[in-house]
Amino acid sequence: MSTRMMIDVDGRMASYLTAGEYGPQVLLLHGTYWSRVWLPVLDDLAAAGLRPVAVDLPGLGRSEGELTLETATVPALAAWVARFATALGMDASAGVAGHDIGGAVAQHLLVGGELTVPRLALVNSVSYDSWPVPGVARYRDPAVVAATTVEELLAARRVAVSTALARPATEGEMADYLDPWRDPRVGRSWMALAGAADSRYTLDLMPALLACDAPKLLVWGEDDTFQKVGYAQRFADEVPNTTLVRVAKAGHIPMENDPALVARTLATFFLV
Repeated sequence: MSTRMMIDVDGRMASYLTAGEYGPQVLLLHGTYWSRVWLPVLDDLAAAGLRPVAVDLPGLGRSEGELTLETATVPALAAWVARFATALGMDASAGVAGHDIGGAVAQHLLVGGELTVPRLALVNSVSYDSWPVPGVARYRDPAVVAATTVEELLAARRVAVSTALARPATEGEMADYLDPWRDPRVGRSWMALAGAADSRYTLDLMPALLACDAPKLLVWGEDDTFQKVGYAQRFADEVPNTTLVRVAKAGHIPMENDPALVARTLATFFLV
C-alpha cells in the first residue's frame, strides 16, 4: 500500500507518496497537478520490484512552502528536486519519470548535472515548444493572477482535471484532485508555476538531449489534448535511444486510464 511521508528540505516539509521496501528507487515528478497523478500506479510499481517516490514540489500538493516566479522555473525546481533526493538519501542509480511540466524538470535533471539520471521516462510531458498551453499561459499575466480568487482557480482546475482524465470522474475523485487548491498558499504557488512556464527551458535542452545516449522512454496517452502525441513522436524520432509507448483511449493522465499498462511499461524500463 502506498504511504504519504514527509521530509525536511530547506527547512520546509516536503510531502511524498511511496510504496514498496525493496528494489531500485524511481523518482516521480508531477507538473501542473500534484503527486496524486501517480497514485494509480504506485502499488503496481512496488509489486513489480521498484520503490517509487512521488514527490510534491514545494508549495504544491501537500508540501510546505510557497513558490515564486523565481523558484518556480524549471532550473530552480530541478535544483530543489536534487536537494530533495539528497535529503531522502536516494540511490545514485535512481531513475526519474516526469509528467506534464515535471517532464521538463526531469529532462533538465538528465542533462543538467544536478543528479545522475541513468534512465529517463516522460509521461505526457511538455517538450519543445508544446507549452504553456492556453489555460496555463493566462496566468503569466500579473493582472489575471491578482484578480483570481480561490473559487475561480478551483473552477478552472476542475475543468482542466476533467479534460485530463479523459473519462467520467466521480465527485469523490474530483474532490480528491482539487483538494490542495483550496489552500490559498497552494493556489499562489500553482499560479507562480504557471507564470514561470516557458518553452525556452525545453528548447534550450535540445542540443544536450540530442547528444545524450541514456535510455529514454515516452509513455503517452494518445487522446491528450494538452500535450499531443505528435510531440512525443517527434521526440522519439529525433532524440537517440528513445522508445515511445502509446496508450490507446487515454488522455493527459494515462495513469488514470490504463494504470496496469503504464505501471508495467515503467517497471520494465526501470528494472534493468
